[in-house]
Amino acid sequence: MTVEFRPATAADAREIARLFQITSEGASDYIWSQLAEPGEALLDVGTRRYAREGVDFSFQNCLIAEAHGEVIGMMHSYAMREDPNPTPATDPVLAPYADMEIPDTLYISSLALHEGWRSKGLGLRFLESAQARAAAMGLKGLSLIDYAENTGARRFYERHGFSVVKTCQITPHPMIRVTGEAYLMQLLS
Repeated sequence: MTVEFRPATAADAREIARLFQITSEGASDYIWSQLAEPGEALLDVGTRRYAREGVDFSFQNCLIAEAHGEVIGMMHSYAMREDPNPTPATDPVLAPYADMEIPDTLYISSLALHEGWRSKGLGLRFLESAQARAAAMGLKGLSLIDYAENTGARRFYERHGFSVVKTCQITPHPMIRVTGEAYLMQLLS
């Protein structure tokens, strides 16, 4: 079966949000719950969020994998830059991640494939695309956050040259589906 990779369009925003829900282990739902209008479904918030233009969390920073016209996966990434005026994180669930950033890297905020499309080399193709994008942008490599409980993802990233550079403790919350540590991982170019 042929898999094509293409830049996302605004019409992909809902599928991007669905795939974020898979990889974020509840973190995206938690964030979207803070942004939701009364009665608004979380998936609708995510769709609205990724339909925007000119911001980090936009379809414009997403690469789609498609087979027979159906989205089977995506990678969302954006340039992580030094914030000259950082605002302290006050949200107790998100605060541990406040210093889990590596400036001047391409931050992979999500790499997701629907069940049945994993372990077919598509994740590596996404990473190769991310490395090319980082090089074209003059960035010094790739970074991402992974969860200790997600041992399969950690093994995948380590197999492809990523290493853990920092850890933080996940703040328990009913919407967050993992506990323990989160890892900041980096791949230098």
